[in-house]
Amino acid sequence: MSDQPGPQGLTHSGVMDWMTRFAATVRSVEPELTALDQKAGDGDFGANLVTGMDGVRRALDALAASVGNGGSRRGPDAPLDAAARVFLDDVGGTSGPLFGLLFQELADALGMAADPPGTAALALGTAAGAAAIQRVGEAEVGDKTMVDALVPAARALASCEPTADPAHALHVAAVAAHRGARSTTDLRARRGRASYTGDHARGVPDPGALAVALLFASAHAELTSLSRLPVA
Repeated sequence: MSDQPGPQGLTHSGVMDWMTRFAATVRSVEPELTALDQKAGDGDFGANLVTGMDGVRRALDALAASVGNGGSRRGPDAPLDAAARVFLDDVGGTSGPLFGLLFQELADALGMAADPPGTAALALGTAAGAAAIQRVGEAEVGDKTMVDALVPAARALASCEPTADPAHALHVAAVAAHRGARSTTDLRARRGRASYTGDHARGVPDPGALAVALLFASAHAELTSLSRLPVA
């Protein structure tokens, strides 16, 4: 079984496995994300996310090799920092840099936390990621963007005890993010590419918000369909 975050805190191998599961999840659900984005956006979100996470997998392989050769430290922030560099430097589209900001804030929070970092660091990093994305994208909850999932996830993590089991906290965040993503279904988009489609995006959940939910849910298992997102 793949390593998952546990009561002992977030470990290098646990976060490596989390990012690897997210990459596999993204590839599995790409057709669903693409179909949704074809209705609510310009249709390239799923492909861009797959491209980004394929790049992350290569970066993780390189990181693992470097760690094995004694060239890198085994901090739990390192896989997230690698993911941030890929999305900030190499992934196009509207959402690529935004996911890069989220990964970077999570990496910074884990890197500055006491060893081993846990729920408190996840809460700080997610809140900082949400704030950074809102500054850059000028989006608020209700604008039908990834913020509609990320802000509830940040609030859910903040509601957990700082010493709570990170695995439980990430599950709580995934449920909250999924609930927030579903809430975008009947909204009219006010930010992002979907805002150009007007009322045509109504009835379609925001793909970026769903991807945020997939990120947190992948901390526990690879998901093969959007229908596998946790609801409780």
